[in-house]
Amino acid sequence: MSELVLSEVSAIEAVPAAAWNALVGDDHPFLRHEFLHALEASGAVSPATGWVPRHLTLWQGEALVGVLPHYHKHHSFGEYVFDWGWAEAWERAGGDYYPKGLSAVPFTPAPGPRLALAPHLDPLAARRVLAEAWEESELSSWHLLFAEPPEVEAWQAACPSLLARQGVQFQWQDRGYGDFEGFLAALTAKRRKAIRRERRLVADQGLTLHRLEGEAIDAAAMAHFFRCYEITYLERGRHGYLGLDFFERLRRTLPEALLLIQARRDGIPVAAALCLQGTRTLYGRYWGSEVLADCLHFEACYYQGIEHCLARGLTLFDPGTQGEHKLSRGFAPRRLTSLHHIADPRLRDAVARFCAEERAHVAAYCRAAEAALPYRRE
Repeated sequence: MSELVLSEVSAIEAVPAAAWNALVGDDHPFLRHEFLHALEASGAVSPATGWVPRHLTLWQGEALVGVLPHYHKHHSFGEYVFDWGWAEAWERAGGDYYPKGLSAVPFTPAPGPRLALAPHLDPLAARRVLAEAWEESELSSWHLLFAEPPEVEAWQAACPSLLARQGVQFQWQDRGYGDFEGFLAALTAKRRKAIRRERRLVADQGLTLHRLEGEAIDAAAMAHFFRCYEITYLERGRHGYLGLDFFERLRRTLPEALLLIQARRDGIPVAAALCLQGTRTLYGRYWGSEVLADCLHFEACYYQGIEHCLARGLTLFDPGTQGEHKLSRGFAPRRLTSLHHIADPRLRDAVARFCAEERAHVAAYCRAAEAALPYRRE
């Protein structure tokens, strides 16, 4: 085979969609060309927003054989692995932390693949070629966020100097429950009763839940969802990262990956949650409501998702970041690892100490969270 050639592209549209998608597959919708293109074409990801696309591609002759989403970042917003403290410390010491390199899906803290390679490639050699891009650059650092464990291990084998940082999310996994009642049967009696009460309370408020997929999500449904999504952010005094144009592009170009959960009162939509789905996993991402209703968030964002997974044969439900309240609803802690290349050895040593200390806290937190899960002990 011919030599691997690394090329950096400043827009995802510079790479043919069919060639990109042939490498990334259908398992993880956020790595699809359509999703990344919607971010850029809608303006959510651009130099004006502090996200400068610098996607890394590998070629053998005319064949695209590797892709890695990559951005030059001028801040740390929209990443969900927080390194503001590192940036502040380095700048106090007289250094420049930004711009930095980032390989992640913007605004999307969902674990999944990051580097996609053709099957015939030597993954170790491919990663070393890519590593040269940031090791030889003038960037302060490179960060790989929300990669899955096999990819993390592969990167560590290729680049032993990468620093590992751990975090936690809560995810639901199907253990052969069959249906929602089967899931409830695996919980303690107290939690079964509490969840049934929450669901009944939603119905008693005159609310009904409806799951729309793919082509059933029309422009009116998406526009209503967006109003709800904006309400969530406006309550915090700002607009969301993503605009209606982004969601409309997904509706047109990636409908098979969309699940819209609507709450209706008297037949009129009043709340909505938008999820994406791959071949095995449901990803809960965006939510908002025009009404105040007890337990509606739990129903729309958790219980409907669990029911959908059980109905469609999806084995994992990732409802998004944060929230110990997910524990009592059957979402177990999962450790996540991000990897970090720090160019300056002084900053690298400080970050390494921080990550080691944080790792001990994460381990203790996970043990406590596991103990708090509401599943019956046989």
